[in-house]
Amino acid sequence: MWEHRRVNRHAPRPLGRTGLRVSPVGLGMAALGRPGYINLGHRDDLGPDRDRASLEARAHDVLDAALAEGVRYVDCARSYGRSEEFVASWLAGRGDDARDVVVGSKWGYRYTAGWRDDADVHEVKEHTRAHLDAQWAETRAALGDRVLLYQIHSATRESGVLEDADVIDGLRRIREGGVAIGLTTSGPHQADTVSRAIGLGVFDAVQSTFNVLESSVGEALAAAHAAGMGVIVKEAVANGRLTDRGDADRFAARAELLGASPDAVAIAWVLAHPFVDCVLSGASTRAHLRSNLVGLDLDVDPAAFADLSEDPQDYWGARSGLEWN
Repeated sequence: MWEHRRVNRHAPRPLGRTGLRVSPVGLGMAALGRPGYINLGHRDDLGPDRDRASLEARAHDVLDAALAEGVRYVDCARSYGRSEEFVASWLAGRGDDARDVVVGSKWGYRYTAGWRDDADVHEVKEHTRAHLDAQWAETRAALGDRVLLYQIHSATRESGVLEDADVIDGLRRIREGGVAIGLTTSGPHQADTVSRAIGLGVFDAVQSTFNVLESSVGEALAAAHAAGMGVIVKEAVANGRLTDRGDADRFAARAELLGASPDAVAIAWVLAHPFVDCVLSGASTRAHLRSNLVGLDLDVDPAAFADLSEDPQDYWGARSGLEWN
């Protein structure tokens, strides 16, 4: 079992060999850049005002709160609606106050929901060199030189993207321009994908789903960290399952014994692993962000929750059934 540690919330740390320094908790823009997402209760969080101007104002408000709390990593993607544009307009308005914020983004999915939360298809995956080149140009147009980490969005064994020499060449060219390159993973075979990425030796960082319920990628992330790659964790609260809205009753009961909210304990559980450089908060409100950040001050032993881990196939099956809202 992995050793655990207490995290100093005021201590930025290196993101592997990238040369970047990130805060222990970053802000993911998946729930802030578009009107629909699969987090439990997302529709209630956003309320009725879902036009682009309202969502941009909300994104700026949560980003302001994050900045004030010491958050220094922000995670976007081309498929997160207007996330890159919202972050760009926020950075432009904050000037030197946000000069040390590291921005990462991702390519590989197109946003197709047409600013609706009830669309039949919300995003379409395409891992080709042509799509990489097109989306990299779009990202640079939106964020300029503020994007410092560019990642494959949801590399999987099935997609074959890590075997595509043309894509790898394109990523190397981006890296030669001074931008760190990485990949994100999803699905029950994350560990295989991370291991393949380590073997290629070209990636500077990896971002994976890793939480109390889905911990199967842990050993692979530890190996990635040992190989010099930065490690970012997404979906620490399992899209809301590890919150007071979720279905993980045994987990919630143990969090209550610790005197903390389930989401804070879930964040603390991730940060207790020494191979994790940054865990993303997927908050869409200031209140949720504040609650997540409590996890920085909790001392949690991962071994105390080991029995709650689900079979990866079951976990990802449940995730695929979550409603866009």
